[in-house]
Amino acid sequence: MHSLARDLLFRHGRHRPNLDESTGEDLRPRAVVTLAAVVDRLALNIDPYANDPGHWGASLVANAELLIPCLDAAGARSVVEVGAYAGDVTSLLLEWAAGSGARVWAIDPSPQDRLVKLAEEHSNLELARAPSLEALKTIPPADAVIIDGDHNYYTVSQELRLIEAAAAGGPLPLLIFHDVTWPHARRDDYFSPDVIPEDERQPIVEGGGLYPGVEGIRPGGLPYHYPAAREGGPRNGVLTAVEDFVNARDGMQLAVVPAFFGFGVAWHRDAPYADAIAAIVEDWDGNPLLERLEANRVLHLASSHFQMVEAAKWQRRAALKDELLRELLKSKSFSLAVAISRLRQRGKPAYSKDDVRRALEAD
Repeated sequence: MHSLARDLLFRHGRHRPNLDESTGEDLRPRAVVTLAAVVDRLALNIDPYANDPGHWGASLVANAELLIPCLDAAGARSVVEVGAYAGDVTSLLLEWAAGSGARVWAIDPSPQDRLVKLAEEHSNLELARAPSLEALKTIPPADAVIIDGDHNYYTVSQELRLIEAAAAGGPLPLLIFHDVTWPHARRDDYFSPDVIPEDERQPIVEGGGLYPGVEGIRPGGLPYHYPAAREGGPRNGVLTAVEDFVNARDGMQLAVVPAFFGFGVAWHRDAPYADAIAAIVEDWDGNPLLERLEANRVLHLASSHFQMVEAAKWQRRAALKDELLRELLKSKSFSLAVAISRLRQRGKPAYSKDDVRRALEAD
């Protein structure tokens, strides 16, 4: 039996009917949420690369087959999406909401045109054009909150604090996270560093390159606007913020699916849907096969980018060399130098314009 399900069954010593006391197995039949069922219910006409020209797999929409079953299992009728950008996930949520009657709030201080158009076309979508730490103070409590905004410890921690405050002592909503694996799990990145209190901000390297296994910055690595100079340590990264929040509260459970930069789910073990969520994510949570696949994916992604950067560097060098050689062919000073060399070498110069032309043709 998976450790997550076993933990749910035995937490607080609560007895479950039809429980095999020797193995911990719950013998009751349970509904199985399959990927095929999700695809059947939703058209899932999604293009994860629509707003991802580099094909990094950077959108949470790539985890749609886990996201939607979790919302269904929680019986969500209201969802807040923090960090909607161009509306990739928002569009999926609206497709889901058409069958569930749910209401969607999308938070983004700089929404792209596609997201704005979605808000104009759908009455059940409200667009909050403000930073998350402002917008969350004005949006009513929701059944589920998706956190995929500014990827740093301070912002995520404050978002969770505001969500908890909105619950006013009542049950927390289902919490869904993106970017809980490399590179943002243990390393901050800031969209606008100036809005983060200085004492809450990691040292940063503007435009720094990130590479798997490299704690610091690697030139030619995957470029980010304002990443932390180093990976790891306290109060650094999205997953660190989520874990600190969950660990500080009794009865919270966290699952992390290591795919497409990480899909995280947190819920309270006493929630009426706790077992249903556990059944969906238990085989994916920390799955070693997925971990290896994702590690391989990001390594090749970073390696390909590094090679592209290096190739562009060599192309620039070659272009500069060709430009210099062409200038030599036109140079009277070079012609004079060739003539002097011919005299000194008794008819065979050390270098000539023919040598320059051959060098250009060799490229």
